[in-house]
Amino acid sequence: MLVPHGLGLHAAAAALLLTVVLPAPGRAHPDDFIKLTRQALPAVVNISTSSRARSPEADLQLPELPPGFEEFFGNDFFERFFGRPPQSNGRQPRRASLGSGFVVDPEGYVVTNNHVVEGADEITVILHDETELEATVVGRDPKTDLALIKVESERPLPFVEWGDSDDLQIGEWVVAIGNPFGLGGTVTAGIVSQRSRDINSGPYDDFIQTDAAINRGNSGGPLFNGDGEVVGVNTAIFSPSGGSIGIGFAIPAKLAQPVIDQLRQNGDVKRGWLGVSIQPITGELAEALALPVERGALVASVDEESPAKAAGIQTGDVILSFDDKEIEDPRGLARTVADTPAGKAVEVELWRNRAALVVEVQVGVLGSDQAARAAPAPSVKPAPKGQGELFGMSLSELTPDLRRRHGLAEDAEGVLVQGIEPGSQAAERGLRSGDLISQLGERDVENLADIAAALATAEDAGEDSVLVLVERAGNPLFLTLPVVPDAG
Repeated sequence: MLVPHGLGLHAAAAALLLTVVLPAPGRAHPDDFIKLTRQALPAVVNISTSSRARSPEADLQLPELPPGFEEFFGNDFFERFFGRPPQSNGRQPRRASLGSGFVVDPEGYVVTNNHVVEGADEITVILHDETELEATVVGRDPKTDLALIKVESERPLPFVEWGDSDDLQIGEWVVAIGNPFGLGGTVTAGIVSQRSRDINSGPYDDFIQTDAAINRGNSGGPLFNGDGEVVGVNTAIFSPSGGSIGIGFAIPAKLAQPVIDQLRQNGDVKRGWLGVSIQPITGELAEALALPVERGALVASVDEESPAKAAGIQTGDVILSFDDKEIEDPRGLARTVADTPAGKAVEVELWRNRAALVVEVQVGVLGSDQAARAAPAPSVKPAPKGQGELFGMSLSELTPDLRRRHGLAEDAEGVLVQGIEPGSQAAERGLRSGDLISQLGERDVENLADIAAALATAEDAGEDSVLVLVERAGNPLFLTLPVVPDAG
């Protein structure tokens, strides 16, 4: 045993003993899993669905996720997780799937994942005592992959309560119960590995990561804290093989419960809408904007018919707070706006022109097609008319031919990046060939002279870097450029 320096053996042993035997208040010990399971298991159900496969084109299309998530969400999801559909000698087969869910009301309301029931013609809920009940869909929310279904029972059903997922601590014990591989009620335990994970499955990603074993068929099952409360809905795994490798993800109760409440009341989910495309604040962007904090959401574009436009929010603004809630990053803003009731008037704190200001916005309703989305002044080197070199970029003023070749609108304005020298200042700042520079600093860019003028203005102001707005593959994006070219 290692003895801390300056302590005798007995004193060191006593100190070590104290750190081991003092349990964290309010947290579950593994011995409590038996009691927790006995109480929770009757409320966890298996879900079987079937649907008539109409054609390959009509098959369910699930969100595209990064490599490694295909086994849980990819195009072969139902084949890999719920069994291949039976061959039917040319006739349309019935596709069967198995998932999990949990009862949240004794009247028979059951929470599960949207992808478990989407497209199903028949849904059967199998209770812990093997009773089979037909279910109907109350509502679905593809954006969060949540669904609420309803069964009719002659007796009140065992149910579980929601818990506060915000109280979860990394390293805290959690228990997952579900229907892996169609085996029926199965209990696994692990810890909270991390919180607020973004796995690029949707605009509201805020997953709990756990090493409690989650496998095929666990979709829609509950994740419990030590008090037997539901703190998450098991939804995804990361797995090269399709089986659990200890990296599973659950939708936190804080996100899930309001969605389920809306589905029960209205059958769908109404989310707040601001109408801006946003991007994270980096150290370089914060410097270029003279922003005193490296947080917030930078507005890359504003929809013309949006609440943001009506409130006077502009491209280049940084949203620092929304309805008295500090905004750390774009994901935080997306979730905060989505959770705000449509029609509510809220104050939004902005950073613009090196100063803070507050505007009032009346939140709109998110539609299905909307998403919460530099020495002397450098001069352009002599080149053919309309072309130039700057910071390692080959630049060209727009012509009708360039607009056609790059798929730009006929009225698009800006200077096109035709090429990037590897290792150049432009490459280091993230510029790419094909980018259309439309704004530099506070100046709209239509030609090379505008770029030179904007950089001269930045130099006169003593700035080291300048904000540049580019259009890339049809999407706006803010980057930065130095004001002074590299002496080398």
